[in-house]
Amino acid sequence: MSEQPLLNVSEDNLGKVEIAPEVIEVIAGIAATEVDGLYAMRGNFASGVAERFGKKAHSKGVKVELTESGISIDLFVILNFGVSIPQVAQLLQSNIRQTLKNMTALDIDEINVHVVGIQMEEGSDEIEA
Repeated sequence: MSEQPLLNVSEDNLGKVEIAPEVIEVIAGIAATEVDGLYAMRGNFASGVAERFGKKAHSKGVKVELTESGISIDLFVILNFGVSIPQVAQLLQSNIRQTLKNMTALDIDEINVHVVGIQMEEGSDEIEA
């Protein structure tokens, strides 16, 4: 588990509900894959190794930070060639925001989309920035 604290969602006489930042990463990653124009999420070395062994890394390419002003999400994505980058980025932001609102009732401060590559065609290598 990460060293980040849990998010306190609600507290009443039955107890409290806390959500780990890793859960937000997974929800955001799954919501991002629902958007047309997204080829893949850019992960790190560990998520790449895990996928080679058959483990699906749903939080790949998603970084969640808990700040004083709120929750900040960074997405690192590879898009398909020919799509409108601003349009796909806006769709990613709105789909993630709506999905997190529905599932966790949390308001997200910002969702930053970092386009780190473009997939040219099937079978060809991607172009990275």
